[in-house]
Amino acid sequence: MARIALIEDDVEIRRLVADALSKEGHDVESADRAMEGLQLAVKGSPELILMDLGLPDLDGEELLRMIRAVSSVPVIVITARDEDHSIVQTLDAGADDYLVKPFSVAQLEARVRAILRRSAGDQVPDTVEVGELRINVAAREASLEEATLDLSPKEFDLLRVLAERAGEVVSKRELLAEVWREPYGGSDRTIDVHLSWLRNKLGESAQEPRYIQTVHGVGVKLVDPSE
Repeated sequence: MARIALIEDDVEIRRLVADALSKEGHDVESADRAMEGLQLAVKGSPELILMDLGLPDLDGEELLRMIRAVSSVPVIVITARDEDHSIVQTLDAGADDYLVKPFSVAQLEARVRAILRRSAGDQVPDTVEVGELRINVAAREASLEEATLDLSPKEFDLLRVLAERAGEVVSKRELLAEVWREPYGGSDRTIDVHLSWLRNKLGESAQEPRYIQTVHGVGVKLVDPSE
């Protein structure tokens, strides 16, 4: 699906991440040193870079600046550094996302999908339709049976993510990563509250669902109620 460069010196993490992304269909090349990683970034033409900050030959923030000097490829930083100043500095230096170790494979995969979807640009449809529900992604507008829905920014993003993966069960961890972009994860309660508000605006409830269905212990999915 995508060429991914992985720059990580921890053998176990490198193996875990490479195996998980390869199973998703991605072509993963890895390096355990910053300068090797820079060569991958320049010569390998990756569509996404995953990189640690604590590299043995060069600090990852410096490597990120070097990559940004020659490429606009999306970068997800994966690191044990969880201090606010490190997160802010790294994002300001050009990272597109920041994931703190330890992290789940599901959250990493969700963030990779989100970054690739955004970087694909014109490959993402402007409008997504599920039954009588219509979402105009570019205009950030949604309607149900031609009636405009009054959605908050997070409600719209939640609906968009579910609509783009219509019929597919999406876990709450994935929703937190894709919609809230929480670097430390987050509370399932956040999802539950917004799902409740969104269901109310769609004229349904958890007890009488139409579009948004809960798969207990797994997640939620958006479906066409006529099917």
